Amino acid sequence: MNIAVVILNWNGILLLEKFLPSVVNYSPQATIYVADNASTDDSISYIKVFFPSVQIIKNESNLGFASGYNEALKHIDAEIYALVNSDIEVTENWLKPILDTFENEPKTAIIQPKILDYKRKEYFEYAGAAGGFIDEYGYPFCRGRIFDTLEKDNGQYDDTREIFWASGACFFIRSSVYKTLNGFDDDFFAHQEEIDLCWRAFNKGYKIKYNSGSVVYHVGGATLQQGHPMKTYLNFRNSLLMLTKNLPKEQLYRILLGRMLLDGIAGIQFLTQGKFKHFWAILKAHGSFYTLFSDNYKKRNEFQESAYYTVKSIVYIYFIRKLKAFNDLFGIK
Repeated sequence: MNIAVVILNWNGILLLEKFLPSVVNYSPQATIYVADNASTDDSISYIKVFFPSVQIIKNESNLGFASGYNEALKHIDAEIYALVNSDIEVTENWLKPILDTFENEPKTAIIQPKILDYKRKEYFEYAGAAGGFIDEYGYPFCRGRIFDTLEKDNGQYDDTREIFWASGACFFIRSSVYKTLNGFDDDFFAHQEEIDLCWRAFNKGYKIKYNSGSVVYHVGGATLQQGHPMKTYLNFRNSLLMLTKNLPKEQLYRILLGRMLLDGIAGIQFLTQGKFKHFWAILKAHGSFYTLFSDNYKKRNEFQESAYYTVKSIVYIYFIRKLKAFNDLFGIK
């Protein structure tokens, strides 16, 4: 199959120096692109000098993750898009298991590899781990990662199985499906746009899978660090937008109200911890959500699948019942 590996870059020359060699060395089947979001460092000149085989697409400004990929992919002709963060180290033969799955399973539209932590390679990494799920209120969690608890990789998720969402850190999708879904939602800018895209795919009957035969290592937070108020703002706002677009109509307002109340509790917790910038970020997120609500409500598909969540409340399970590992949720040893 014709596959394009596309790395989104913004002032990331240090990351390209560190991680682009592994992508080039271990991706003989692919055409490799760097989609540049108007970098002002030496990223472009570095690629031209040291990796002339890598094709460069220049976006006119920093369009973020969602619009950055949407714009770049207009210029790429391939059956499969592999969207790869610039802070990902890939491994030998990482593409083969993914391509084999696409070849043998026509209904599979999106695939995620096993994502381990670059800094602690025996542990899963926050952004995706072994495949993503959500609870009834739209809180995302993963096999291998629930909130901030990361599991050690003991082979417990060495399988291929359906998941609800695949991580944008290393995200494989059929180009035909990407175009059918009109790509990522530009309103999101960054964070949770891949969950929204997967949810829209799920509502249209496409399958999303995790394949542990492909392994990558992710630094995480290299562009916007964990704990940054901007990350808080985008995550809280985009969660509400995602729910607005994808929830079954009969559940929409009940779940939105419940989620907003939970956001309020999170805001109070930030206040008690002295994290005033994060409290303010939640307020701004809700203000932005109210502004965007009408336009995003109009984006709803004709059909929304009701069986979208794996557990009722991951917040209750994690903080009240104190279950920290994915398999514990279902009594799996």
